[in-house]
Amino acid sequence: MASSFFSEFGLMWYLKELKKDEFRKFKELLKQEPLHLGLQQIPWSDVKKATREDLANLLVKHYEKQQAWDVTFIIFQKINRKDLCEKAKREIAGHGKMYRAHVKEKFSEMWFRDSVTRIYDCFEKELIKKEHEYLEFLFAPKETRRQTVILRGIQGIGKTTLLVRLMLAWAEGTLYQQFSYIFYFCCRELKRLTAASLAELVCRDWSNSLTPIGEITSEPERLLFIIDGFEELKYGLNEPESDLCSNWMEQRPIQVILSSLLRKKMLPECSLLIAAVPTYPQVIEDRLECPEIKTLSGFTEGERKVYFSHIFQDKSRSIKAFRFIRENVQLFSMCQIPILCWVVCTCLKQEMERKKDLALTCRRTTSLYSSFVLNLFTPMGSSCLDEQSQGLLKGLCSLAAEGMWNDTFVFNEEDLRRNGLVDSDIPALLGVKVLHKCRYTENSYMFIHVCIQEFCAALFYLVKSHTNHPNPAVGSTKALLSTYLKNKKVHWIFLGCFMFGLLNEKEQQKLDAFFGYHLCQEEIQQTFQQHLWSVSESGHLQGQVDFLALCYCLFEMENEDFIKWAMNLYKEVHFFITDKMDLMAAAYCLKHCFSLRKLCFSIQNVFEEEHTHTSTSDYHLTSWHHICSVLTTNKNLRELQVSDSNLEGSAFATLSDHLWNPSCRLQKLQIRNVSFSGESWFFFKVFTNSPDLEHLDLSGMRLSHSDVVLLCNALNNPTCNIEKLLLANCGLSADDCEGFSEVLKKNAKLKLLNLSYNYLHRGLSLLCEALCHPACALQVLVLVCCYPRECCWGNLCDALLCNKNLIHLDLSTNVLKSKDLKLLCEALKQPFCCLKSLCLLNCFITSDGCRDLASVLTGNPNLRNLQIGRNDVEDDGVRLLCRALLHPNCHLEQLGLGACKLTSACCEDLASVLTSNRTLKTLNLMGNALDRNGVLVLCAALRHPECRLRTLGLKIAEFDEETQRLLVAEKERNPDLTIRDE
Repeated sequence: MASSFFSEFGLMWYLKELKKDEFRKFKELLKQEPLHLGLQQIPWSDVKKATREDLANLLVKHYEKQQAWDVTFIIFQKINRKDLCEKAKREIAGHGKMYRAHVKEKFSEMWFRDSVTRIYDCFEKELIKKEHEYLEFLFAPKETRRQTVILRGIQGIGKTTLLVRLMLAWAEGTLYQQFSYIFYFCCRELKRLTAASLAELVCRDWSNSLTPIGEITSEPERLLFIIDGFEELKYGLNEPESDLCSNWMEQRPIQVILSSLLRKKMLPECSLLIAAVPTYPQVIEDRLECPEIKTLSGFTEGERKVYFSHIFQDKSRSIKAFRFIRENVQLFSMCQIPILCWVVCTCLKQEMERKKDLALTCRRTTSLYSSFVLNLFTPMGSSCLDEQSQGLLKGLCSLAAEGMWNDTFVFNEEDLRRNGLVDSDIPALLGVKVLHKCRYTENSYMFIHVCIQEFCAALFYLVKSHTNHPNPAVGSTKALLSTYLKNKKVHWIFLGCFMFGLLNEKEQQKLDAFFGYHLCQEEIQQTFQQHLWSVSESGHLQGQVDFLALCYCLFEMENEDFIKWAMNLYKEVHFFITDKMDLMAAAYCLKHCFSLRKLCFSIQNVFEEEHTHTSTSDYHLTSWHHICSVLTTNKNLRELQVSDSNLEGSAFATLSDHLWNPSCRLQKLQIRNVSFSGESWFFFKVFTNSPDLEHLDLSGMRLSHSDVVLLCNALNNPTCNIEKLLLANCGLSADDCEGFSEVLKKNAKLKLLNLSYNYLHRGLSLLCEALCHPACALQVLVLVCCYPRECCWGNLCDALLCNKNLIHLDLSTNVLKSKDLKLLCEALKQPFCCLKSLCLLNCFITSDGCRDLASVLTGNPNLRNLQIGRNDVEDDGVRLLCRALLHPNCHLEQLGLGACKLTSACCEDLASVLTSNRTLKTLNLMGNALDRNGVLVLCAALRHPECRLRTLGLKIAEFDEETQRLLVAEKERNPDLTIRDE
């Protein structure tokens, strides 16, 4: 018997197969049957109220597992469920047992073959216990519903190691016994296949060709599929639903098979565990069925310290090495990854034995990797590489470069030979642990971590030329820099950084000493300089550069003159900070940036709450201070945009402090979708001390009523010069309108106010009253989706007739009833109404409402822009508007009719307007069901000599090929016409 089968999970599954009446009978028989076997009864009070899950637990708790199953089998016989007895006995004695044995053998071999796993030896039982608890956390053991779990973690953090542990624990019966079968798919292997069936993929992991397909598929809810390294496949499950397949015996492209499995078209009852790098859950999350995201975090600080003491053994050396690393945020973060922790420890141990200065080794990641790699090939006691070691290292660098350009990370013996590494070199490379054997494929090899491959690839360009490489895919240094900064290869994480790092003066000296000759880094630096200059001369190319990637490169280089030169090529930068190293690299470069006019960034998951501050978080606040200091040190900076960010406590205070500084000369400040904590009064006080600030956008910030009071007090201060204020989606209420009403009456400088997507309701009446005040100078008011009360429309009409300054009003996405529209139009059509632009998108206007709007066009010569898209205007409504557009009093220049349920039947009316109206310059018809005939009519009108239209909104791609050609030809014929499709 397979002891692993005898668990409450197996019992629970079989008890769930019983019908409601059968389960009741099972409980009744459980009163007596245990006595016949000489067993003690389970208290009836417990049995009576037990669910199937509870009863399985009770059986295992009161009896030995074998006894629990004996009782269960006897009762199954008595309630005529012999089929369940037979199924269970087959599972106990048959294929499931064989498969577990195979899994145990295969994954045990993988575990012991991989040198990386030895890292865990020093932790004894503590880390194994931690891993076991984490695995239990991934799939709750008593959870019976199907699940999709994404295990995310950076490369090398230990995802595969954890999954190997999982497979062994399942095979040994200590974990996940709710699953009859667990199948492990390595995506690095799968991407070599073109087509297969899911059954064939399962058979690949079976001990013989007699895979029990029928048995496996009979219980799909007891299957778990593990997909490891999903990012290796480089696709995002984007196939149309119609392309997916439900038959797991059918041969299809691997991409389709995996999409069908992961999107639950195939075996929808099964559970899934997908391991991927952090970027991939974002790519595939929407395609999966309610995925749960779990994160693997690697070594804790305590575990890093334990590992250092294990490697060094000498306590004083261990403490010294750990202190150096602890003080370097970049290297200490590296040590979170187990294999890189081994690299760091090994390197520092080598340096200590060679009596080298650890301060130089621990300066940057490049300096550590260069010391690590060069020391591997340099005999103890020697200061430089001998000829044989140089040849070995150059061959390794050639192999690494080829792999980076080809996105290859597993190499066979032919790959090694092509790059000058013969079979006899392999033991030496395995011996120094720069390579290790691939877990999955015989006679295949990998670098111990992709960072080592990236470093060796960077070193290749200093020791050899790409023109001499046997693979033409290996590009030049200029191509490398361009590709890296444009982020065209997702696997190139540090390659560009290492290239710049190796140009550092101290690294040049180190390399010259190791190789015994000068490597001429100056030529590469000149190439980089020329490329960055040429990019800066083109606005298009500069926009393609990943600014943060460049910051990392310059951070590694540590050449202050070069950094100042490179940074001052930029007038505008955008970047997205997601961790503390991003913050450090950006801060390092921005403090040298003196030509910026616009700075845009987002920052998330970096700052901690005040009460959890540590020395490291204080260090990151210093980096944040350097970023904020650009506001005061850069005399050219005029615009700051902070979006989608979390600024907690001190971080928010630091930003406010720099904004308050008299040296800050911002004219435009956008802080959108930013959450903050701490005292807000100082932030709002900033606006009374910023004489240059004219544009303030706080949209998406949740403002309390007290925040609004502080803001309005600042706006009412005569030293405040803000002209444009945007507060969309700030959680404002009707009570806040009182403050804004006072601002409109007192502040003659404010020209634009946007309060969209706030529940203002009755508060709109207060705003309308303020608009009627003679001191109100507002010109633009945007009230999209503000939930006005019906009585507000009358107040608004009064405001339109009283206010001579208001020229643009946006009331989109509000319910505008027929009577309210009529009331509004009565005010708008008065010749003395000064409004020039009106937006009523998505306001439930019908074709009947167009009669009132038409009266505005003929009655008010001031109106220049009317946007009524996303309303049910239909052809009849357009016909009414077109008649008005032909009236001599109509001076409209822009008309928006996007998504108004129009057909080609209205094109004749529109054509007559195009040929007769002298003022209309822009017409938007996107999102309407026009056909070729309608387009023909419009094109004929566009060719008319009296047509004044300059911009036509139509999505060319939505038409058939013939109509597309017609529109393209019209664009080419008329260079003054723009056909806008977005």
